[in-house]
Amino acid sequence: MGRMQRQMGSVEKLRCGAVCCCLAVMLPFTVRAADLVDTIARIKPSIVAVGTAEKLRKPSVVIKGSGFVVGGGKQVITNAHVVEGAGELESNAQIAVFSGTDGDPDMRLAEVVAKDVVHDVALLRIQGAPLPALTLGDAAMVREGEQYAFTGFPLGMMLGLFPVTHQAIISAITPISVPANSGNELSAAQIRQLRNSFKVFQLDATAYPGNSGSPLYDPANGQVVGVINKVFVQEGKEHVIDRPSGISYAVPIEYAKSLLLRMREK
Repeated sequence: MGRMQRQMGSVEKLRCGAVCCCLAVMLPFTVRAADLVDTIARIKPSIVAVGTAEKLRKPSVVIKGSGFVVGGGKQVITNAHVVEGAGELESNAQIAVFSGTDGDPDMRLAEVVAKDVVHDVALLRIQGAPLPALTLGDAAMVREGEQYAFTGFPLGMMLGLFPVTHQAIISAITPISVPANSGNELSAAQIRQLRNSFKVFQLDATAYPGNSGSPLYDPANGQVVGVINKVFVQEGKEHVIDRPSGISYAVPIEYAKSLLLRMREK
């Protein structure tokens, strides 16, 4: 009888140990998930949609991508390709950023004050009162396998003025490249990009048209380490929505920091 009790006691200890191990394994993920919930609530006022506005045009507002507020609250980081040619084809169209929600939208006119086409980042200055700004982190500290999040406006205004968040891990830190079967398939712009190759963050998440310019940030503290700039398209642009590859890229935030530094030095 004593032996049986000792065995049962050992089983209970093992069972308790297994439960404790499970709790130990699950705890970091639970804490990180809770961090992300709080972080999203904190950063959403800093996420903006970027596009053009023209009163006589139908529609009067066109959303081209996403962006986020930095600096003193009157500067916005986005992709260079989001504002490329904005307002040039339509003489009366102006660059604008949109914040708030569908129930309480806020439009502010903006101008491009600095742009880095090679690294696909642009700095805008917005009109009106300052908005809450995000904190910029250190891209050099990012490691493969770490989990991050990005928030923006996928599909432009199709989902309304409501920032959408996606989670991703850093699948690779890799030189930027353009997949092609042969050199004949590369455009002049793609060839220039390969000549000026630099490292980007490859993510295991799907970014959609409209996500360009979204901040890639640490779920725990909201510090921005990158800017979403493109998604790998496997079957042509017409299938980017219904057949997503699940592979996206982000430009390290250091290139956006360089634009901010350039403006301070002027």
